[in-house]
Amino acid sequence: MHNYLEFEQPIAELEGKIEELRHLVDDGEVSVVDEVSKLQGRVEKQLRQIYAKLTPWQKAMVARHTDRPHALDYIGALIDDFTPLAGDRLFAEDQSVVGGLGRFRGRSVVVIGNEKGADTEDRVEHNFGMARPEGYRKAIRLMGLADRFSLPLITLVDTPGAYPGIDAEARGQSEAIARSIDACLNVRAPFVCTIVGEGGSGGAIALAAANMVLMLEHAIY
Repeated sequence: MHNYLEFEQPIAELEGKIEELRHLVDDGEVSVVDEVSKLQGRVEKQLRQIYAKLTPWQKAMVARHTDRPHALDYIGALIDDFTPLAGDRLFAEDQSVVGGLGRFRGRSVVVIGNEKGADTEDRVEHNFGMARPEGYRKAIRLMGLADRFSLPLITLVDTPGAYPGIDAEARGQSEAIARSIDACLNVRAPFVCTIVGEGGSGGAIALAAANMVLMLEHAIY
């Protein structure tokens, strides 16, 4: 079920009417197919009008929308033969940062991304995309792998920022972010970052100091 934002309510009402019409039997007097087609045209027009004049805060809401695809969705759609790699080899596995090896358009690559999760249980498991120090140290390990074997590096950034908890600070959060930024700047292989949702604070820069930074429409950085 689609989750509509407050400013999308006119679209929600039209799509509700479309859903009702699809359950009606065509009685010959009124063509259900024609009515649905007209309403779909109105939906497309409303979408263009609403999204042409979004306020900065509305853009932020769209960037954080729960229905937006996340890193694992993009990896599943774009990366063939993906092999995830886990752990920072120092403390633990941080599931808010996902990464591994795969093929993009036939070429071997290293992919790293912030993963927020798809539902409540999943979001808790991935800590809402907020990495702890071990997440950044895992990213550093994978960047080193890309550099060592001259594999292009792709990062998919979608995080409100690094996790601000006491335990993360105790394990050297700021130091891990700084080292991750340093690792980004020292990768000699081609390095492309895409902001796929939101990129907040140093927690995003730690994966985004790339040769080229791209942003999806209505993403924020």
